[in-house]
Amino acid sequence: MDITVVGGGLAGLTAAIAGAENGANVTVLESHRTLGGRARSTEPPYVANDGPHALYTDGAPYRWLAERDLVPPLVRPSLGSLRSSRFRYRERLTGRPPRTLLKALARRGLSAPVERDFASWGAERLGEESTRLVASMMGVALFEADPGRLSASFVWERFRRLTRPQVPAVRYPVGGWVRLVERMADHALAMGVRIETGHRVDSLPEGPVVVATSLAAARSLLDDPSLAWESGHSLMTDLGLRSADDPFLVSDLDEGGFLERYSAHDRFLAPEGEELVQAQIPVRAGESRAEATERLERLLDTALGDWRERLTWRRDQMARGRTGALDLPGSSWRDRPAIDRGGDVYLAGDEVAAPGLLGEVSFTSAVRAANLATSRAPAPLG
Repeated sequence: MDITVVGGGLAGLTAAIAGAENGANVTVLESHRTLGGRARSTEPPYVANDGPHALYTDGAPYRWLAERDLVPPLVRPSLGSLRSSRFRYRERLTGRPPRTLLKALARRGLSAPVERDFASWGAERLGEESTRLVASMMGVALFEADPGRLSASFVWERFRRLTRPQVPAVRYPVGGWVRLVERMADHALAMGVRIETGHRVDSLPEGPVVVATSLAAARSLLDDPSLAWESGHSLMTDLGLRSADDPFLVSDLDEGGFLERYSAHDRFLAPEGEELVQAQIPVRAGESRAEATERLERLLDTALGDWRERLTWRRDQMARGRTGALDLPGSSWRDRPAIDRGGDVYLAGDEVAAPGLLGEVSFTSAVRAANLATSRAPAPLG
């Protein structure tokens, strides 16, 4: 069987590998000159990812990669780094979370309903201030300025996943996410997958096709206006800074922002004597880019002090509709655009009907899409 995968990001490469494992002849068509999609990294000397990226070793996608020896060398935050982490609360940095947030952590055993919004459910079960702090803390995982409007189950389950009382499962590929992309691409090529970069697809190829693009691109390619789902909107800024005694990460409990010093665990990401920092803040409804930038820079002022005097490099990105799915009250991942579109067309990506945290949805949906495209009976999702 011949199948085509449109898109050479993580979802596309996963679908290609899974399809080849099922015996298909696979061709990957990628419009960009390089593979990776949102998992691309910038060229040295500052190796920055397109948004905050991490692998979670407690998830099924990690196990899928590990079983195929596709996981590149990883590092995890050191104990010293974690101890240097801070919270921004009431315009000040603190090394300990507020008591009202600890109260929410103590109630992790609660189950939240799908049909209610997080703000009203949280106010009843956690208290209004605890609910606000949980919502702010989840800014890095949701890219949403108002998590209270989302499904209570959607927000709460992600909070529980990221705050498990055990050794953090987060890991970072040494040298940036481009290393994971390279490893997956080499594996696909060794399996006989044909990869064409710089190949823009304007119409569907013949035969089974896995469309592993953004949902917006899939909507245009398939001419299907139903391919729409709620997604985040966030401003992300990468900074090269001359080294100083900066915190490893700062969770902004005032406005939902986040800051992480990636070079703390990987010295290859910035030149010697410098640090690579990424900050982000969710963009509010109707807020201009200039207004969002002003709020993000206030976070930087609080967290990094003299960052302007130490600045050696800067990159700003506005991410909209490319930060994963957001489930509104009354909906879950099962209600998102279906993977099987009929007519031998299948979707893969982070906004389709598959479970997982952030990019894990791309892996999960891609494996299922490849199994469907090759007529393999797929295991149930979730």
